[in-house]
Amino acid sequence: MENVWFLAAVWVGLALIATLLAIWFKISTALSEIVVGTVAQFIIGAIVGPAALGSSSAWVSFLAGTGAIVLTFLAGAELDPDVFRVKWKESLVVGLASFGAPFLGAAAAARWLLGWEVGASWLAGVALSTTSVAVVYAVMLELGFNTTEYGKAMLAACFVTDLGTVLALGLIFSPFTLRTLIFVVTCGALFAILPIVTPRFFRRYGGRVSELETKFILLALFAMGGLAIWAGSEAVLPAYVIGMLLAGSVGRDHRLIRRLRTLTFGLLTPFYFIRAGSFVSLPALAAAPMVFVVLFFAKMVSKLAGVFPAVRAFRYAPQEGLYYTLMMSTGLTFGTISALFGLGHGIIDAGQYSHLVATVIGSAVIPTLIANAFFMPVHLRPSELPEAEPVREVPAAAGKEAENV
Repeated sequence: MENVWFLAAVWVGLALIATLLAIWFKISTALSEIVVGTVAQFIIGAIVGPAALGSSSAWVSFLAGTGAIVLTFLAGAELDPDVFRVKWKESLVVGLASFGAPFLGAAAAARWLLGWEVGASWLAGVALSTTSVAVVYAVMLELGFNTTEYGKAMLAACFVTDLGTVLALGLIFSPFTLRTLIFVVTCGALFAILPIVTPRFFRRYGGRVSELETKFILLALFAMGGLAIWAGSEAVLPAYVIGMLLAGSVGRDHRLIRRLRTLTFGLLTPFYFIRAGSFVSLPALAAAPMVFVVLFFAKMVSKLAGVFPAVRAFRYAPQEGLYYTLMMSTGLTFGTISALFGLGHGIIDAGQYSHLVATVIGSAVIPTLIANAFFMPVHLRPSELPEAEPVREVPAAAGKEAENV
């Protein structure tokens, strides 16, 4: 038990270091946590042992998975239904371009440039086709774009991209079974009921110190996540849809959203992002650096070629379009999930997995740094961030949301 608490102190200490680095270098905390996780695993693994950080332990995996699920739910809840209805065409066009171009480009590069097997090549295409809702939402939140139509349209396009990724993963590698049918039918029923029941239930029993609303949301997320895993899908997909469906009720309850952000950014997401970084093997990358280079440029070039013309078609200024495109080029959540799926099912080997995860994480860090350093549309940021002042009352969330403001 003492070792568990000591290990927890190490993880929270790494999260604190990552937050300080993000403040000093004015970058997203999520990206800082990824880099800290990679470096920490390399150093601690070399000194103590490869399993010393405990990235694969059950409790770390649970906290990290919960962080991904709740963060994805919050990203869905931030989608303004009115904006989504108005900008559905933009979200659909940009989202499909963001999925289709890198899916084909990365798969072709893996097959014909790296010589991977057909299954591994398609898995690479799936893993590198993603746009990270977690990274985009964290950056939008920290910079205030989540309150603008520009940021909301970007998050909606992220949903379309990742929906394409999950569907491709399922259709190519997971045969349709009775479990899949049960999952789809249950999702349909729950998605129809939740928007009706939730606001009424909260009005009747919510607003208490016992935090009934949070427990209700977590119950829905965990139950559907468990059903998704049982059916061979991924837990974050129903979480995003549930967030979208409740955007008109939960998403407009600013106090509830602030409390969920405190839980998520203060405790859960550091475990997710640091753990994602810890899976990168620096020795494996050093042994075959060109594999990373090929995969990274295959994703970035195909993303830029597919997304930028689609974004410009909706009359964004060049700077706005480049920032939009670079943010849509990020990858993390579904990319690492897809790579882990491939490793667990024997589609890719450990070396291919390491390069894919490194590429996914590189695509989370490098495009975001370039976008924020050179192409950020400052004129679209709100002059005052309405969420910043109230959140400063909660120390656990203050640094996350105010550090780049």
